[in-house]
Amino acid sequence: MAKLRLPFTGGILDDFELSPPSVFPLRNDKPFPRIAYAAAHVVADPLGRPGTEGQAAVDWERTLAFRHHLWDLGFKIAEAMDTSQRGMGFDWSGARELIARSLADAKSRPGADLACGVGTDQLEPSQTRELSDVVRAYEEQLAFVEGHGGRAILMASRALATIARDPDDYAKVYDRILSQVREPVILHWLGDMFDPALSGYWGASSFDQTMQIVLDIIRRHESRIDGIKISLLDADKEIEMRKHLPDSVRMYTGDDYNYAELIAGDGTHQSHALLGIFDPIAPAAAAAFARLNAGDRAGYDAIFAPTVALSRRIFEAPTQYYKAGIVFLAWLNGFQDHFVMLAGMQSARSILHYAELLRLADRAGLIIDPDRAVRRMKVLLTMHGVPN
Repeated sequence: MAKLRLPFTGGILDDFELSPPSVFPLRNDKPFPRIAYAAAHVVADPLGRPGTEGQAAVDWERTLAFRHHLWDLGFKIAEAMDTSQRGMGFDWSGARELIARSLADAKSRPGADLACGVGTDQLEPSQTRELSDVVRAYEEQLAFVEGHGGRAILMASRALATIARDPDDYAKVYDRILSQVREPVILHWLGDMFDPALSGYWGASSFDQTMQIVLDIIRRHESRIDGIKISLLDADKEIEMRKHLPDSVRMYTGDDYNYAELIAGDGTHQSHALLGIFDPIAPAAAAAFARLNAGDRAGYDAIFAPTVALSRRIFEAPTQYYKAGIVFLAWLNGFQDHFVMLAGMQSARSILHYAELLRLADRAGLIIDPDRAVRRMKVLLTMHGVPN
């Protein structure tokens, strides 16, 4: 039996016995009922040296192997996004290499698909003076992605948030970039709970005003927009906006609290998905999609419900540190040999947080090898002074 003692708040220790190994398959060849992008994490190389341009040390073999794991399950990949610690330990020079490597790997296997984050993170926001600086930064990254045969996810810009004076400034930048894309892009509306530097993005004070600003941009460039990903952790706002999207523009949920109900839809509208939580729950999500494909909504809900409980804990405030929980679960499940993250972000969460993630992941049927998970968790507990 795979068991150990896990801590609770207040210093209490209690025995915990893990469930049998996950029953979810690690391969899937059936199409999903929705378009589903998994935003994938990056595996650090604890023994590596930074690159010549100062980029973080990355274990490229394990990083790319994890993308093949997601492709094996039928997911598309959202590459070099927030989940990869973009702007939080992983800069544009590293992202550039990741994008090139992932696109090359995708071309090597039939059916593999991905879209790549295009932003302005080569700019220092405090040193950005003109909108033209932001435009040039977007253009540089867009040219790189498209030059390597990739499609773009147009990420929100910290630099633009710093200098934009009103909605017109946002419109000028997005109009300029969208007018030159080769293929339809996915827009990205990231809430400030994910990145406080994006507070007030789009230049309006209320959701209704902001929604209209974004919808106006989308309508002007409808043929150049595949969809929009909204990460606001508010199902009602996403439901309201998707009602108003042009028929050709998809809603991609980025709501890691409410994804199950938003993907299932209300019978009239539904969301596709571009989610960081798909990184650790990919086998369960693929199984849930199979149930939805079969018309089994109860089965879909039964699989997804415990993953939502896990996701809400992973993405609890401060939400921007959710990456630590995602990498923790990748380590427990053997997708990497250490629990070390770029910029040491594993220290952003407490041992109580990680103990609860183990409990919830086990409840969701996500632990591939319980004995390995116990061995690894005991190492982490010992490092935190928790006897076992």
